[in-house]
Amino acid sequence: MKKALKVALRGHLGRSKAAAVRLLAERHALALIAPRSSRPTGRILCHHSIGQPCFGVNDVSPRRFARQIESALAAGYRFVPAPQIAAGLAGPKDLALTFDDGARSLLTEVAPILSAFGGLPFMVFVVTGWADEAQAGRRRNIASWTDVEALVALGAMIGSHSVSHPNFARLNDAAVVEELEQSRETLRRRIGESPADFAIPFGLNSTWTPSATAAARAAGYTRIYAQAENRRPPDTIGRSLVTGYDADTLFRATLEGAFDRWDEWY
Repeated sequence: MKKALKVALRGHLGRSKAAAVRLLAERHALALIAPRSSRPTGRILCHHSIGQPCFGVNDVSPRRFARQIESALAAGYRFVPAPQIAAGLAGPKDLALTFDDGARSLLTEVAPILSAFGGLPFMVFVVTGWADEAQAGRRRNIASWTDVEALVALGAMIGSHSVSHPNFARLNDAAVVEELEQSRETLRRRIGESPADFAIPFGLNSTWTPSATAAARAAGYTRIYAQAENRRPPDTIGRSLVTGYDADTLFRATLEGAFDRWDEWY
């Protein structure tokens, strides 16, 4: 852990170094003392980028990501589509892979790694405004629409992550509707299908509201994903966040439910 703390302090992080160290310390502590949870259905994992340090603590190295997949399979887990778990049609040893933000590494790292394991299913939540900017060459760390289309051709499922990745709790009603409807319509035009899946930006209780849930349902989303398990917003689907610090011990603790009562903070 001492070595990991030093890495956190040196790393290029999206948050302050102190916050990153706190996050790391919390996860190590919970891995040691938190009770494990038994659940009748599977677990949906929430990743962000793979091999893109600009994503800070949410970035997992390609080697570590491959190791996570390998260790999960060796422990008897199988990977299934996220909607299958969301519908309660999966067993306790089922896992699903989801990726928020639409990082460029989904095409360059994630797809090849998952292909090497036999073509495991995964879902990508796209911030449509960011993909627009990537297509125009203004966001090199985000997958462009050309990349998204390539991911679809490789079998990726696509969901919405809004237009601009806002804190929905700070938006007025009209802006909430615009973020939800416009992103869904853009995805329909780009990939030929209106997504039924939406991942809440930041995914926290503090960044989502009951009225936003109602607006998402009205916009056509049937599944709304949070970024926490037990402390997620009401009427949303839980996911287990995976951070860049989650080597074998922390990743195993994630699968065992050690962080189910934990909520990432900003």
